[in-house]
Amino acid sequence: MRFLLLLIFMSCVQGKKLANPPAKVEGFDKQGHRGCRGLMPENTIAAMLYALELGVTTLEMDVVITKDKKVILSHEPFFNHEISTPRFGIYVNAQITQQNEREWNIYQMNYSDVKKIDVGLKPHPRFLQQKKTAAYKPLLSDLLDSVQQYMMMAKRHLPFFNIETKSMPATDDVFHPKPAEFVELLMTVVKEKEIEDRVIIQSFDFRTLQYLHQKYPHIKTAMLIEDFDKRGIEKQIEALGFQPAIYSPHFSLVNEKLLAYCHQRTIKVIPWTVNKKEEIERLKKMGVDGIITDYPDLF
Repeated sequence: MRFLLLLIFMSCVQGKKLANPPAKVEGFDKQGHRGCRGLMPENTIAAMLYALELGVTTLEMDVVITKDKKVILSHEPFFNHEISTPRFGIYVNAQITQQNEREWNIYQMNYSDVKKIDVGLKPHPRFLQQKKTAAYKPLLSDLLDSVQQYMMMAKRHLPFFNIETKSMPATDDVFHPKPAEFVELLMTVVKEKEIEDRVIIQSFDFRTLQYLHQKYPHIKTAMLIEDFDKRGIEKQIEALGFQPAIYSPHFSLVNEKLLAYCHQRTIKVIPWTVNKKEEIERLKKMGVDGIITDYPDLF
């Protein structure tokens, strides 16, 4: 009931800035993946607030860009068939399927149309514990306002925000703008909400991190590494061109040698996406600096 009342309150009140004293993550960084994808619909305000109730220190999320240049939460730059149900307006009788989902290109849709598609009610085939609730893909600015209001009510310090830019060279100007424009749109929101000291920008697309490093060197960056990337950390950092604040690999790539290399260079290691309690405990004992998980209740 308390959580429901907080959700209702969040929908009625919006703050302008996320004012909070400068801070850093103290101790182990508990990151909720897409909020808490295993428990609530991913990348929604409800998921982020529930993750905060569970005590995460950092909210992990993904952002894409709409046709009218809005920064919104979404893992794909299109409507994934597993979570999407058209409900309003011209889309009410439409179907989003695995075959046609890429035609629902968010970069070709204004945000007013994006909001007509529900992403919280459809049962998820891989996350059966998810509580279902009506939701649409929120503006990043609205999510930040909701977090501000929630934490004010809870009388707690603001969390950190680990924001992934969803881009790749092959889909520039098709599913998203080029890196410079993408980053500038994102940074406009970050600066407006005054969270520059609380934000981490992460990406598999090193181009966005390189642009950030050049234009906004004070912003923390995290390089995301796929499990199939076997180049090794030295070559990966060489490809990036600078030392990131965080090295964020698939959890299967973490070993003592990797941790020693990073910690000698003051690079934090925060692997993704760890969804078993015994694996979380194993990695914590090994010495990782944090963990990204779909199930922050496991912390």
